[in-house]
Amino acid sequence: MKKKIILFDFDGVIADSFDIAFELNKQIDPNITTENDFRRLFDGNINDWSKNSSHTEEEIKKINDDFFARYIPQMKKVKMIPCMKEVIAKLGETHTLLIVSSTIISPIRDFLKRNKILSYFDDIVGSNFVDANKTERIKMVLKKYEAEAKDCIFVTDTLGDMKEAASVGVSSIGVSWGFQEKDNLLKGNPVCVVEKPEDLCAAIGSYF
Repeated sequence: MKKKIILFDFDGVIADSFDIAFELNKQIDPNITTENDFRRLFDGNINDWSKNSSHTEEEIKKINDDFFARYIPQMKKVKMIPCMKEVIAKLGETHTLLIVSSTIISPIRDFLKRNKILSYFDDIVGSNFVDANKTERIKMVLKKYEAEAKDCIFVTDTLGDMKEAASVGVSSIGVSWGFQEKDNLLKGNPVCVVEKPEDLCAAIGSYF
């Protein structure tokens, strides 16, 4: 029997990177002045800003490149969410684990390798892919692994991720220690919202 698939968001779920992401986005976007301004961006896809922007494609690429040029060295300071290493190791014994993130692949891979958990993940589906929309990337995962939506669960800390997963029939489990708070995550009708990493295994086991 095929292993069930767990899709993990990266920033906020595995990497404790909110503070760095917030500070870098403030430097690039003058409209972001408070943490709440930044958190609200994740009610949808964080890359949606470019769709309503007056910037040219070349300018948008430059903004994104500038962000990741600053983000990559800062990520070397970022720690893993406590207890996530043990949770990932346990889940990796019986499930196929993948990361679906709005971050490009290289810093994710470096972070996983540095924290000795890279081997537990079968794939990293980052924003390097042509479509920044996570819906399309989840469809790619389902096709590649010949899986149905019911065979997957998305572990995420944002309402936007839940909306995109739901659009292709994939359910989500929210985590309250990331970029958005529990009350906001509940708007996405998740299977549940867990308060600490140690509760993830039971929540995922119950879902499948």
